[in-house]
Amino acid sequence: MSAADSREQRRTVRVLVLTQAVGAVGITIGIATASLLARDLSGSETMSGLAQTAQVLGAAVISFLLAPLMARRGRRTGLMTGYLVGAAGGLLAVVAGVVGSMLLLLVGAVMLGAGTSANSAARYAATDLATDATRARSLSLVVWATTVGAVAGPNLTGPAGSFADAVDIPELTGPFALGAIGMLLAALVVGLLLRPDPLLLAQALAAADDERAGLNPAVPTPGSSSWSRALGAVRERPVLGYAIAGLALTHATMIGVMVMTPLHMEHGGSGLEVIGVVISVHVLGMFAFSPLVGMLADRVGRPPVLGAGGATLLVALLLCASAPTGMSWQVTAGLFLLGLGWSLSMVSASTMVAEHAPLEARTDVQGTSDLVMGLTAAAAGALAGVIVGAADYPALALTSLLLVAGVLGAALRAAQQTSRDAPEPTRRAA
Repeated sequence: MSAADSREQRRTVRVLVLTQAVGAVGITIGIATASLLARDLSGSETMSGLAQTAQVLGAAVISFLLAPLMARRGRRTGLMTGYLVGAAGGLLAVVAGVVGSMLLLLVGAVMLGAGTSANSAARYAATDLATDATRARSLSLVVWATTVGAVAGPNLTGPAGSFADAVDIPELTGPFALGAIGMLLAALVVGLLLRPDPLLLAQALAAADDERAGLNPAVPTPGSSSWSRALGAVRERPVLGYAIAGLALTHATMIGVMVMTPLHMEHGGSGLEVIGVVISVHVLGMFAFSPLVGMLADRVGRPPVLGAGGATLLVALLLCASAPTGMSWQVTAGLFLLGLGWSLSMVSASTMVAEHAPLEARTDVQGTSDLVMGLTAAAAGALAGVIVGAADYPALALTSLLLVAGVLGAALRAAQQTSRDAPEPTRRAA
């Protein structure tokens, strides 16, 4: 990478860090109240997890839809689209609370998922111009930036309720109103500052390299779909499949347990402020240590860190399974470790996806990865409500151990495969 390329990479990471810090408020502020609002509108605790599940499902599908848009128009257009659709979803969730419609809430939640899609795509945007030696650190810095908004978001639950009273909307919709503002600001930051576009620049640099080497530029197969290009890349490089499996099972574990924690705590008499604090501790574990995780993944390798994430998730679930209703040290420590295990697995597996996906199918593989990850997590979120309704929260934590076994298996297979699946040169990978 030339000095000019290095400067553009540093600028890209700085802009993405700022974007994540702002956008994360919009995405996470409703975590502590989404299940409560869904319960109130539906009149059923069994359906309380559907709002968060719909958001996760929306993030999955919209991530896949944004992939071809970014391939044609670049990261900036894709990220702006995601944040704007997410903001519209937040406003629709407010309307749902005002008119008392569960259906509107679910539609708004699906649209809110677009904000999550944008944040997920931003982590990959940080790798477009990165070198092999710094790819995990670049990705992890953008993930880390989410800490600012993500920790602040749940802690704004109380003030958001006061804001809701001031503007005469239901208390539980206040977080969604403030979240919409956060996502609008994130779209503004991306639109104004993410120039030049990192993906378009990476494509131009790769084409120039091919021309100097006398090679034909790598282009998508004519007539092929985003899905077929992604599957082709996975067949060619099996380590991509193990990385995607690790991502999906990790995210499903986290979502399934996290969305039911507010209800478990409320059953023991915990108020919104206390629930918000525990969710903030969880989010802190998810994002605050990401730079260290990235440095570790660059130093010791991606599969070992993925395995460490699985082991951490195992301990987290055992703590949650032992937690009584209400506020307890077990649920606080369990949620923190649930976030930390997610961070270890997410950074390492995402880096594997980034470095093994060929340039001509880069956004296709990344969009498919987030689609699979989101669909798996959405299913876990829906089943979580059923399990808690039929049994209890500890039963949910123990059942989730099956997902963690899959994470550990994916780490083992990725370690075995990585030595045989060497990534392409820097500008071909990411």
